[in-house]
Amino acid sequence: MSSLNQEENLYREKLWLETPLIRSIHISSLLQCNVYLKLDTLQPAQSFKYRGISHFAQHAKRTHGPDVHLVIASGGNAGLAAACAANVLKLRCTVYLPHGVNQSTIDFLRKEGAEVIIEGNYYLQALQGARKAVEAEPNAVMVPAYDDPVVWEGHASMVHEIKRQLPEGTKPDAIFCSVGGGGLAGGIMDGCKAVGWDDVPLVTVETHGSNCFYQSLSLNDGPFAGDVASRAVPEGTRPEHCSEHKVTVAHLATLKSKATSLGASSPSAAVVRKALDRKGGVRSVCIPDEMAMQAVLNFAGRCLDHKTLVELACSATIAPAYKPSLFSKLVPESQSNKPATVVLVVCGGFKVSLDDLEDYRRIVAADLAAGGDWEVAYNGETLTTAKAE
Repeated sequence: MSSLNQEENLYREKLWLETPLIRSIHISSLLQCNVYLKLDTLQPAQSFKYRGISHFAQHAKRTHGPDVHLVIASGGNAGLAAACAANVLKLRCTVYLPHGVNQSTIDFLRKEGAEVIIEGNYYLQALQGARKAVEAEPNAVMVPAYDDPVVWEGHASMVHEIKRQLPEGTKPDAIFCSVGGGGLAGGIMDGCKAVGWDDVPLVTVETHGSNCFYQSLSLNDGPFAGDVASRAVPEGTRPEHCSEHKVTVAHLATLKSKATSLGASSPSAAVVRKALDRKGGVRSVCIPDEMAMQAVLNFAGRCLDHKTLVELACSATIAPAYKPSLFSKLVPESQSNKPATVVLVVCGGFKVSLDDLEDYRRIVAADLAAGGDWEVAYNGETLTTAKAE
């Protein structure tokens, strides 16, 4: 079956939008290659999560009937995706949030018809509350934020679209995405396999202090240099072996990054397994929060850029593209005479405001004034990049 026929069969009743893929003349000029932006900021729930979670919601309705009650624990974007999908499908939806979620997120959820319950001070406490609710109600179904094959199948639709939207016959030299628990990365890997791009390198980007995926890859034989036994386990990280997928995953005791949408304490073991096994491999990158903040400011405000506001979890993907010396290490020069073609997944996210930009401006300015370079982790190596490049 062709990838186009497979796409039509899988996604015939899709709720998400086919989002634009645009060539960034600004970033392409900076990097001297063809850089395309997949703008999933434009989904109804303002992030890529609407793909996989609406796909799961449709599956739940087909499986359990129109009285199914969708329950999800979320810090924001996954809950918004579930609420938007439930509203379209006319399903009941309850979102469990920890204390501290901003009022604008709560208001958005309620406008979409969701019931909002504040439970605990941390995501795991909200998740426990959601699980208790599902156990107590026969019609309730837990909506997974990132660790489920149906969710990945929905996210994989993005790759089918990218293949159709790129110039005919073009295969990317790399795809960049941010990673937290691994839902988006899992979907992209599945999508690449479906369209014959399993050999295309995937560059996953996360922030220091919220890098459970990077640390999990480090705990296994794979892309990192050296022997697993020789790699130090960072303080506050607990390794746990998953016998089902034959991988070790990292559990982070605390999350220190301001990129809260990347704030999974551990990734999907199945997605870690996919990353270790795929032909094109995974290039795993961790950057400082300040570098992601600088990318937010560049993407939104530079005179020759896209004037688009994104949250830190999304700007992590874009950040290496503003550092040509770093980018050249992540995407080596094409072996052909043609410029490289790279896709950056602008995954979106609701949790950003103009006030946040002012805070980022102050933080970045202070960091630049302090001098020095930023440290970037890349597949077990430490690279440096100039702050002002």
